[in-house]
Amino acid sequence: MTTHFFGDTAILLGRSLRHITRSMDTIITTAVMPIAFMLLFVYVFGGAINTGSESYVNYLLPGILLITIASGIAYTAFRLFQDMQGGIFERFQSMPIARSSVLWAHVLTSLVANLVSIVVVVLVALIMGFRSSAGIGAWLAVAGILILVTLALTWIAVIPGLTAKSVDGASAFSYPLIFLPFISSAFVPTGSMPGPVRAFAENQPATSIVNALRALLTEAPVGNDVWIGLAWCIGILVVAYFFAMNTYRRKIT
Repeated sequence: MTTHFFGDTAILLGRSLRHITRSMDTIITTAVMPIAFMLLFVYVFGGAINTGSESYVNYLLPGILLITIASGIAYTAFRLFQDMQGGIFERFQSMPIARSSVLWAHVLTSLVANLVSIVVVVLVALIMGFRSSAGIGAWLAVAGILILVTLALTWIAVIPGLTAKSVDGASAFSYPLIFLPFISSAFVPTGSMPGPVRAFAENQPATSIVNALRALLTEAPVGNDVWIGLAWCIGILVVAYFFAMNTYRRKIT
């Protein structure tokens, strides 16, 4: 049964990836907005923002990577919505395939596409002056956190992809996720924010994740941020997976 699931997922993943390669504009579009934000904040606002760090692009990049992921998962919801409307799910139900492999193929496609977008954003950051003294272990930890964030947010995207009534409805959920890093430590230290805003910023998942990524990239002590960030990611992933699978079962029965 396990082999059956992995084989079916691999075949459906290949199908989804072929769709991506035929429309590379989705990956390019995903990376354009975060790059635009990075250019705007570094070259327009960066001189007026005091972060206590030598390079503002170094401070900014972790938050930009979260925005990149939040932008990319909207396409997962869009592709799921198209499959639902096109009758592909009904066709799959008549075939001897593992039911959950359909969703996992979309989720893994999102992971691959977002990793490509992240690489593009990091390359642009390097051109803009980003530098890191982090070792291989720290970079692997950064990659692991970003993968976990992508999986957690993608499973959230599955829910509107299955339930939306329109294309706009399928992707609109991503807007709050895109702007969540703006009310965090991604662009400015939370200490400079007014009381209520600061309280929210310091106790929402983006801040802990951004702080952990920034510490890893600068070889600074990660403290509790990495564990709090991981707890947020795992918690969101488990809850989103549970609701997504329940929604999927209701749709196919």
